[in-house]
Amino acid sequence: MSERIIIHGIKACDTMKKARAWLDARGVAYAFHDYKEVGIDPATLAVWAGQVSWETLLNRNGTTFRALPEPQKQTVDEAKAIALMTAQPSMIKRPVLAKGKTLIVGFKSDAYAAAFGS
Repeated sequence: MSERIIIHGIKACDTMKKARAWLDARGVAYAFHDYKEVGIDPATLAVWAGQVSWETLLNRNGTTFRALPEPQKQTVDEAKAIALMTAQPSMIKRPVLAKGKTLIVGFKSDAYAAAFGS
């Protein structure tokens, strides 16, 4: 039995498109979880933060995070980051690829190649 693969993100994101194209080109079957359509729950984000750290998950370079008031950006901790990402999933770095117990945040072809042996 193969591991279930889920790619989490937003359909229109360019990085998501690159990641999905990489998977499609190699015939990797996956489910797509669109944050804009189904959201994300804080419990899932907390589990991910435990695996890769909330700092890795939080997209500080995106326009949604940069639009926050400066004091709010300066006082982010794990609980605040999870609340922000739950309320505005655009703040989650994309994509988040879950392959069994492995979690890859962001798209780098070498990391995908290592995870899929190709």
